[in-house]
Amino acid sequence: MATTEKNLASGTGWQVSDVVCTAAAGDKPFEEEHRSFCVAAVTRGTFRYRTRQGTAMLAPGAILLGNPGACYECGHEHGAGDRCLSFHFSPTYLERVAAELPGAKRLGFADPRLPPLPALAPLLAEAEAARETSDGDAFEELGLRIAGAVIAAATGSSRDAPAPSRRDQKRVAEAVRLVELNADRSLSLTELADGTATSPFHFLRTFRHVAGMTPYQFLLRTRLHRAAVRLRSSDAAVSTIAFDAGFNDLSTFNRRFRREMGKTPGAYRTRRTGQR
Repeated sequence: MATTEKNLASGTGWQVSDVVCTAAAGDKPFEEEHRSFCVAAVTRGTFRYRTRQGTAMLAPGAILLGNPGACYECGHEHGAGDRCLSFHFSPTYLERVAAELPGAKRLGFADPRLPPLPALAPLLAEAEAARETSDGDAFEELGLRIAGAVIAAATGSSRDAPAPSRRDQKRVAEAVRLVELNADRSLSLTELADGTATSPFHFLRTFRHVAGMTPYQFLLRTRLHRAAVRLRSSDAAVSTIAFDAGFNDLSTFNRRFRREMGKTPGAYRTRRTGQR
């Protein structure tokens, strides 16, 4: 089976890959084995997935579910090729996530897939956009959010988390200050969570509830705001401003700046000059 797998990002207990398969109807499927928990979002094509949990036809928007040690086969009787965003999680990683979800009593997927669900659609779109823009830094949060959402959907754990306590609000405030002081350097979700003595999943949910955005989104907003101020107040080169703000790639900075501000950095600066 002609399959290519490109590693997009990884960390302790998790990895995400872009998996492209070009197998056709005449290709014989062969047995493989999941080495860890697998949560793979189908983004293109269709295929038949058979594992000990059952057999299912997967199409774009569906989520393939795999348990460690489970053997499986993928077939393409009805069309050639597919593409997936494949997240792999260690048991320890998922156990920590499940422990934070009310009603998630056991670890392990009972079904071979989740059908396309409206609740997951925005999150999967974010993940696909991160793949297309090569935004590897976004996948630490995205993997954690997808793990939580899939476990909740697969186990029927739909109860909302309790409202953040005053202690949680204090932790978020401390994390915000940490981001403000260190926005020009790499800040991982794990580092921010460790600074508040909470698990990454609990910290992520609490931060989103209190601040209205994820820690990574807040970090990007902080960097872009500071870059915008410098563009309006100094004559430093755009590349210098981008790197000083914490962006390691000029094209990424240009793309994100335009998305956030509605103009390219150069056009944003020209407007300042024209208003003098």
